[in-house]
Amino acid sequence: MDNLEEDLTCSVCYSLFSDPRVLPCSHTFCKNCLDNLLHVSTNYSIWRPLRLPLKCPNCRSVVELPPTGVDALPTNVSLRAIIEKYQSDSEPRPPSCQEHHRQPLNMYCIQDRQLICGLCLTVGQHQGHPIDDLQAAFIREKHTPSLLLARLSEQRWAQVCELGEQLEQEKARCEGLVRQDRQEVSQFFQTLEAALARKRQAYLEALDKAGAEVTRAYDPLIHRVKELQEEQLDLVSLGSSVEEEDSPLVFLEKVHQFRERVEEFIKAPLPSVVNLSVTPRAAEYLQQHWPAVTVGSLEEAPVPRVCCCTRCGGVEVETERGQSDGWVQCLWLELQPTLSVVLLGLLLLLAALWVNPVGGASLGFSLLSRFSQLVHGLSSELMASAWDLAGSAYTLMEAAVERWSSQLSSAGEKTFQQLTALFKTLTSH
Repeated sequence: MDNLEEDLTCSVCYSLFSDPRVLPCSHTFCKNCLDNLLHVSTNYSIWRPLRLPLKCPNCRSVVELPPTGVDALPTNVSLRAIIEKYQSDSEPRPPSCQEHHRQPLNMYCIQDRQLICGLCLTVGQHQGHPIDDLQAAFIREKHTPSLLLARLSEQRWAQVCELGEQLEQEKARCEGLVRQDRQEVSQFFQTLEAALARKRQAYLEALDKAGAEVTRAYDPLIHRVKELQEEQLDLVSLGSSVEEEDSPLVFLEKVHQFRERVEEFIKAPLPSVVNLSVTPRAAEYLQQHWPAVTVGSLEEAPVPRVCCCTRCGGVEVETERGQSDGWVQCLWLELQPTLSVVLLGLLLLLAALWVNPVGGASLGFSLLSRFSQLVHGLSSELMASAWDLAGSAYTLMEAAVERWSSQLSSAGEKTFQQLTALFKTLTSH
């Protein structure tokens, strides 16, 4: 279409041909364009009379026009017909139905409020619907907006505004409640976190104390072993230096000193390995006591006294006091549940005797029988724990006695040697 429009355009005014006229040179121009070109020509005086010269804008050839001018030129009828057809095709056409090809939408469906064609009304989806002319429907509904606006009274507007304010107030109130609940939830869980942090700190402090007991128990032993290692290295170095000695007198003196140090080092007792047991273990204690802890009783949640008890092996004298303190704590932890049960039973028995002496007595006998069974069951467990503690104490005492006996024997040998040397000296004199 763009190329066709270019062919139908005048080369002088660059518009569609208007009343196209053909020059003798076969070029076509608009009649008004040729009139303008003829008026600007001023060489009439040198041309033949009764002839009007005109230069073609395309080929630049001069043509002669009759005295009547451009009106005498023939009209390009074919080109004018093509231009008229082109202009008619370019005009917008009325909309057609999408369901029925090339059927104009010339009716207005009142029910569906859209334009339809004749086939839509007779055989299509709008069959039986009320219809009207589009322009008539427009004129009929022209004043409807003003009537609807009149129905929107000031009272209605006031009601809507008041309702909007009420909704805003309710929204603000509910947002305040949510904000308050958010603060309470944050404060509640902060309190729980603080309580849990305190319990955690208390448990960690108990474990730190147990760690300190472990340090007090093992550090002296480790220090003693390191001293023995250093002493043995010194002896090895001293032995090497004695072997390299060339002087017989100095060699014999050094050998004597080296022998005494080696014998003293060999006779020195080695520290025994201490096997400590941390009681109670965290996993077992937490699994046993903490599942029953509720949020309300979090402050009363139990935190154990962690202690280190010796199960087997001997210890040095420096650790005896710390270990005895640890055994006392472990023994108290073992006895504490049993003592609680005993005290609770005695309190119940006294309360029953005070309320009803006669019935309380019978109740007391039954309680005593059940209490004796309970004590018997607990006593077996208690005796087992006591036997374990007694065995550990016996092991500790045995190690201490062995160390003391070795020290006494070494001191006795040294005293005997000194007395022998003194006796030899006296006899020589």
